[in-house]
Amino acid sequence: MNRKGYFTIILLFICTACFSQDKTNQIDEFLDGLVSSDFSGAILVAHNDSIIEKRAYGLASIEYNIKNKVYTKFNLASITKMFTAVSTLQLYEKGLVELDVSIGKYLPDYPNELVRDSVTIHQLLTHTSGNNNFYVGGFLDTNKLQYKNISDFVPLFVKDTLLSSPGATYNYSASGFVILGLIIEKVSGESYYDYVKDNIFTPADMTNSTELEIDSVVSNRASGYTTFFGDSKIPKRNDYYLSKASPGGFHYATVEDLFKFSYALRNGVLLKKSTSELMFEPKVKGYNTSLGYGIDIDQRYNQIIQGHSGGWYGIHNELMDFMKEKYTIVVLSNMDDNGKTGASRVIDFFKVLIADKKED
Repeated sequence: MNRKGYFTIILLFICTACFSQDKTNQIDEFLDGLVSSDFSGAILVAHNDSIIEKRAYGLASIEYNIKNKVYTKFNLASITKMFTAVSTLQLYEKGLVELDVSIGKYLPDYPNELVRDSVTIHQLLTHTSGNNNFYVGGFLDTNKLQYKNISDFVPLFVKDTLLSSPGATYNYSASGFVILGLIIEKVSGESYYDYVKDNIFTPADMTNSTELEIDSVVSNRASGYTTFFGDSKIPKRNDYYLSKASPGGFHYATVEDLFKFSYALRNGVLLKKSTSELMFEPKVKGYNTSLGYGIDIDQRYNQIIQGHSGGWYGIHNELMDFMKEKYTIVVLSNMDDNGKTGASRVIDFFKVLIADKKED
């Protein structure tokens, strides 16, 4: 290499480092200016797989004036689907499940004949099975304490008519992920909760991640508060809208545990490289982003953002891996918002700063 080429490389390295430092400074300035009235929850920022910021804001309990901490456990809502997807792909790696055969091979007694004989694991993982999202149906009017096992969720949707023919179109489906949970249990011989603990939480060192009964009394857990997505000025507890976790939602974790999950997933701890590449490959177009297997692949910006969101009454979360610049951002909030304030504003700040918006 000649001297000119050598100095060009050095200059590019210096410019990249300065650019990264400028973003770090802007992140610090934003987080310093963020106050509890703007956001309730916790935020983690990592760069090149090293944590550079952990901050907490607002209250874990409004009633008792208990502040959120960086080690507070938050309800993850649909981020749980990533645990279910990884569990399924681990069994695929071991040759215990196939992705393109009907689920009847693993659940021969599944009571919905059309689903049993026509729906594949690939379709369940990509929300193209035609199954509905039971959380927005009759679930809300039931006694949430009755859901102890994965099979307890099945009556909520098993007799429902499919929204579309299997494989025809995208319909976001918690029901489909419950079916994946049944398959995980049948093939592994473990309960879904034990399998996730043994094969995801333990190897990823996620010591603060768990499923919880809604009436469990545990330390360092944030209560959720709903403003009905900005329609109410007085927040209300969201207990009515929750149950114990299903494969489609509601595990609890800290911001650092979700970072550990992201790291383990991207660095060969949970899946082989070839399997993680299969998971991350865009397969269908969702409402806004493309989807791999149980993961969002957002291509609307100037670099790919990979991860998953989690939104529900009193919950607004985002796990984001910025694939080009190697940032991981975790935002967990125990209050919903109107799409412009609260966690939404925080999430949009990071997307615009790190990934930039594409030109229209």
